[in-house]
Amino acid sequence: MYKHFLKRVFDFLGALFGLLLLSPIFIVVVIGLFIANEGKPFFFQERPGKGERVFKIIKFKSMNDKKDSNGKLLPDAKRLTPIGAFVRKTSLDEIPQLINVLKGDMSLIGPRPLRTYYLPLYSEEQKRRHEVRPGITGWAQVNGRNAISWTKKFELDVYYVKHSSFILDIKIFFLTIKKVFVREGISKEGHVTTEAFNGKN
Repeated sequence: MYKHFLKRVFDFLGALFGLLLLSPIFIVVVIGLFIANEGKPFFFQERPGKGERVFKIIKFKSMNDKKDSNGKLLPDAKRLTPIGAFVRKTSLDEIPQLINVLKGDMSLIGPRPLRTYYLPLYSEEQKRRHEVRPGITGWAQVNGRNAISWTKKFELDVYYVKHSSFILDIKIFFLTIKKVFVREGISKEGHVTTEAFNGKN
């Protein structure tokens, strides 16, 4: 009952309430990023969702598009703007994904949606992360986020798929709030975000 109906109802109502509650912050961040990123406050990227159906995730754009003399994008660390760094550290960059939740692309809680080019690299067990809607936060995020290995992340993602329940979602929700304030695991040591998955790490 919860997995197949109530979870979606809670997702929709929670995302709607969240957008209304956070609308003042949303507007301020949009203005700040509009200025910092030369009119581009949002970042759109294709990600696989439930059943590996591809959708476009919406996030605040924390990095600008500056390039080197050869026309290649500068390293992430050099493109991360001051307001972008703040938005990332406070997890405010996740707010626009509430729109994805309203549309049904995502859930409030579930495995994080990753890049589409990772799809061929998953083992059969790891592919199970796509049996549910991806989430804004999830079991892997409250157990290390970007500071843990990909192998561990996928183990935690599949654990969630197998044990998804209202109680587990409530636990993840409150642990997420704690993680946001403590600011743990935002990036792996030596990286601005996290290293790329190569099918082995």
